[in-house]
Amino acid sequence: MSAEKANITGNAVTLSWPDADIALATMTREREMNTLSLELLEELDAALTASVAGGARALIITGQGRAFCAGAHLRYFTSEDARIGSSSFALRDKYLQPIATLFDRIETVPMPVIAAINGFALGGGCEMSLACDFRLMANDTKIGVPEVRIGALAGAGGVQKLHRLVGRGKAMEWVLLGSHVTAQEALMHGLLTSVHPQDELLPAAMDLARRFRLLGARAVAQSKMAVRMCGDTDLASARNIGLETLAMLIGGAEWQEGMSAFIEKRPPNFPPLRG
Repeated sequence: MSAEKANITGNAVTLSWPDADIALATMTREREMNTLSLELLEELDAALTASVAGGARALIITGQGRAFCAGAHLRYFTSEDARIGSSSFALRDKYLQPIATLFDRIETVPMPVIAAINGFALGGGCEMSLACDFRLMANDTKIGVPEVRIGALAGAGGVQKLHRLVGRGKAMEWVLLGSHVTAQEALMHGLLTSVHPQDELLPAAMDLARRFRLLGARAVAQSKMAVRMCGDTDLASARNIGLETLAMLIGGAEWQEGMSAFIEKRPPNFPPLRG
C-alpha cells in the first residue's frame, strides 16, 4: 500500500508532489519576501509532517519571487499592533523559539532536505537553508546573516552552522561584517552543493532529489543522523554511532533487498520510509 500524499495550499506555503515520491514545499508570501511569519512557520511545519507521512524520498524547499526567505518578520518587533509580546523574553518564547524548533526539525526529518535558493536567503532565511542537507542556489542572488546591520545576531543556529560548514575565519568575516555573500563565493567556500541559472535551479534540485530513489530510504535516514551527530561528539563516540546505526539496518527488509539485488545483479527495489 502506498503512503498517502497530501497536497497543501496554505496562505504562506504550498506542498506539492512534482514526482510521486518527491515533495516540494514552496513559500508563497512573495510580497513579504517570504519572511518568517507565524503562519509560514506553522504551514512549513505541516509540510514537513505531510512529506514524512507521504513517504517522500526527498523534500525540496524553495520560495516564490525575489527571495527564498528574507528572514524574520520584523513587524513583530517594530509595530505596536503586530507585536507578539511586551518583552524580549516573550518574543523569544512566542516567536524566536518556534523558529529554532522548526529549523531543528528540518535537520532531523528522516529524508534528505534540499534548499533550492531562488532568491535572497538572509538572516533567518540563511539559517533555514543551513538546516537543510543540501543547498542549491541561483547564480544571481545572495546569502548571509546580516543581523549585525540592525543591532542583532543570528540566533537560530546560523552562527554555529556557518562555523562548522565554512570554518572559523570565514564565518567570523561573514557574521561580523553582516556580509551578503554571492553564490559564487558561497560555493567556493563549501556552503553550497551547486550554483545554477535561475531557470535551471528547480530542475537541478529535482535531479538531485531523484537520485535518492536508488538508495535505501532507511539507510539514508540513518546515515543523515550519523553525519549530523559527528559534529557534536568526539571521534570515538561518532564511530560508535556508526556501528550502532549499521547494526539497526542489518537483517531488515531494506538490507535483504539490497543484498539480494547485489547478488542477482539487478537494481534494488527499496520501499519508501513511511512516517
